[in-house]
Amino acid sequence: MPKDILNLTVEGMSCNHCVNSIKKAVGGLEGVSNVDVDLKEKKVTVEYDSSKLEIETIKNAIEDQGYEVV
Repeated sequence: MPKDILNLTVEGMSCNHCVNSIKKAVGGLEGVSNVDVDLKEKKVTVEYDSSKLEIETIKNAIEDQGYEVV
């Protein structure tokens, strides 16, 4: 599976519940192979297959959880 890396800055994350919400929402998308959330740096790194998934879909999954992708 081809792997693309997407690095996003996400505002509004403050605790492990936030981390788990994002990992569950993004990790459940078809084509995502790994999600790493750095709470301190406000960064979300997603490994995914761009032939199966668009960046907007990943951003929307995060924003649907109540966080802001900047």
